Amino acid sequence: MGRRLAALALSGVALVSMVGVTAAADQDSRGHTQAGPLIFGHRGASGYRPEHTLASYELAARMGADYIEPDLVSTKDGVLVARHENEISGTTNVASKPEFAGRKTTKTIDGIPLTGWFTEDFTLAELKTLRAIERIPDIRQRNTIYNGRFEVPTFQEVIDLSKRLSRELGRDIGIAPETKHPTYFQTIGKPLEPALIRTLDRNDLNNPSAKVVVQSFEVGNLVALNRSLRVQLVQLTSATGAPYDFIAKGDPRTYADIITPAGLRDVARYADWLGPEKGQIIPRNAAGFLQAPTTLVSDAHRAGLKVVPYTFRNENAFLPADFRSSTVPAEYGNAFGEFEKFFATGIDGLFTDNTDTAIEARRTKR
Repeated sequence: MGRRLAALALSGVALVSMVGVTAAADQDSRGHTQAGPLIFGHRGASGYRPEHTLASYELAARMGADYIEPDLVSTKDGVLVARHENEISGTTNVASKPEFAGRKTTKTIDGIPLTGWFTEDFTLAELKTLRAIERIPDIRQRNTIYNGRFEVPTFQEVIDLSKRLSRELGRDIGIAPETKHPTYFQTIGKPLEPALIRTLDRNDLNNPSAKVVVQSFEVGNLVALNRSLRVQLVQLTSATGAPYDFIAKGDPRTYADIITPAGLRDVARYADWLGPEKGQIIPRNAAGFLQAPTTLVSDAHRAGLKVVPYTFRNENAFLPADFRSSTVPAEYGNAFGEFEKFFATGIDGLFTDNTDTAIEARRTKR
């Protein structure tokens, strides 16, 4: 059990009374009790609207998402905004703006050289002149009709939206912010964590009853946040590689080490959830077909961690070969079949680009 949850249990606070803690008794979009894994709207409803826009988050909430998920990066003036990456040429129209042509540059982010435009080189006012575009237009061709319609939102605007929709829909819409590239932002003097803590404090969301979970693919910033935040934390893992903060300080451990039983016990000292890439739960073979599940879910539960894998999508390009409808990447396959396989492993939540599909799969879960 995570350190904060253990402390609450010792103080006599009933864990099941905490908003958003249990996946066994959540509410559907009509406010009715809904059994099953919690549904996290991955970057909003990004299967239907350009990701990390208020329109995407709102659609996810209206479809029934329990949480909406903003990835957080920093502007030049230290404001947290929601973008998949700090490099924004693939998610905004910045490349078409002649006034920003001189901002194009090459930087090394987490050891990888990237050329483009970066949020930390723009003030919030400048970013607000840009408009979001669909990141993977070949797969989500219908999303491109919304190109240019929506701004880059601030973290505060996402919180304001969640509060408004919670009132309107009669159920709590949680938020699951992810800190993107925290070591990088620390090295350039724009750490994400102080602004994150201030924003949660200012909105009375830094408390155990708040429906907030904070995520990171790195470890060090979660360990530090565990000392300042009273909300739940998610340790994200990848099927390959290592946390960049480990790489930066010469720590030889990898994500594979983190998901061992001993590694999971370490995670439970500072976090409450494990967020693995879904292939770490049910691997695929070289042809893309699902194999037997690993023991990761039961191992994590034994360590006291809840499990929320990523990312579930409807298109053939992302589905296991078992459930593809054709060889056309953009066509929908049998996403319900994949959900059924993963629900059977005992997961506590999931990240999805297609909230409505996930809600229907949960509603009919066997």
